[in-house]
Amino acid sequence: MSAELMAYKGNEVTVQFTVKLTGHMLDDEQALQKSLNEAGQIVMQPMLKQFDTNGETIRVNGVKHTARMRSPQTYETPYGPVEVERNVYQHSGGGRVYVPLENDARMVLNSTPRYAQIVSGKYARFGADSIREDLLECNGRDISRNYAKKLSDVVGAIAQIRESEWEYELPEFEQPVHSITLGLDGTCMLMQEEGWREAVCGSIAFYDRQGERLHTVYCAASPEYGKEKFKQKFSREIERIKKKFPDVLYIGLADGAKDNWTFLEQYTKRLLVDFYHAREYIGKAAQAIFGRDEINKKLWEDTFSHNLKHKQGTAGRLIKELEKQRASLGSRNFIERDEEIRQVITYYKNYKNKMSYAYHTINNLPIGSGVTEAACKTVVKQRMCISGSRWKDDGASCVLALRAMKLTAGRWQQFWGYVMRHGCTLY
Repeated sequence: MSAELMAYKGNEVTVQFTVKLTGHMLDDEQALQKSLNEAGQIVMQPMLKQFDTNGETIRVNGVKHTARMRSPQTYETPYGPVEVERNVYQHSGGGRVYVPLENDARMVLNSTPRYAQIVSGKYARFGADSIREDLLECNGRDISRNYAKKLSDVVGAIAQIRESEWEYELPEFEQPVHSITLGLDGTCMLMQEEGWREAVCGSIAFYDRQGERLHTVYCAASPEYGKEKFKQKFSREIERIKKKFPDVLYIGLADGAKDNWTFLEQYTKRLLVDFYHAREYIGKAAQAIFGRDEINKKLWEDTFSHNLKHKQGTAGRLIKELEKQRASLGSRNFIERDEEIRQVITYYKNYKNKMSYAYHTINNLPIGSGVTEAACKTVVKQRMCISGSRWKDDGASCVLALRAMKLTAGRWQQFWGYVMRHGCTLY
């Protein structure tokens, strides 16, 4: 080992190591990384031991505990495994043992908090095999795929267990918040036993008076019947934000599923169907009306799309136009074309009162649910649908919890702040 402990006095540790320069840059860099890891392992021993007791009797939650033994334990650190002998406690009635070092140092399983943070942060982005490769190449640190998964699952479980207690702060906004959109949508992922099922994503987006997005809070839940688990999580996020911004305009944005509106109308009466979904229906109608007449089809579609976005009352005028076009359809493929137009008319009649796009556009208010649809891709699809992935519910829930925290700016750091203040036990 090229690194050695030179001095340990009070709360200061001095380590020295030597790196021989060979003139081969890659080899020298790898040698430096190895020495840094060796130095880190040396320093981690006194760093861990500072959280141990001297064997005196202690009280845990008011219950007297006495030291039963000193036993060695190997702890996983960012620099490599480190063995430390520590005191193990138990109360007189037996039961669960208590290790002050592990509690006070905020160990996660047998991992230091920093190592747990690194591994679980990577697991939120990619699979265990990729974590192994990444840590070995970048840090010279080997890890088993099973341990990477187990450690990350524990971190994800902590996040879920404490989500009702640990309230995360919003960032300081450069501009005042003028409007907040609430949106939810579903996307499919492959479950191990049930095949393809729908996971649910939610987004809470903050906008300034110019319509620029300031911040987004993400929420997600693994597939479930009835979406109750997701609704509880999302409701908790919304209620906390409404307490902080009680006077801001809240807009419910969704793509038209009835269950979405039922949920959103609990929190806002300003409901808007996604403009780009509404525009797609104009395209379907144009195809049914004009068929291969590309010039008139494009002109008609562009005109009504523009008017829908910028002119009040366009939805009603479009319904009348569609009824007129439907009545004058030619005989070619009549049944299919008639049915297509009928569906578009039904869609616009159902959501006419949720299409105030002109008002929103002129007032720089959001009209699209793209933030939520993007969340389905970034929160769920990019990670949960990696080639070969099949999920159990517990594992999927943990990863989605990690991913929502990582993608919500500032939340990952706050989560670990809570861990360091309150601990990370699962019971």
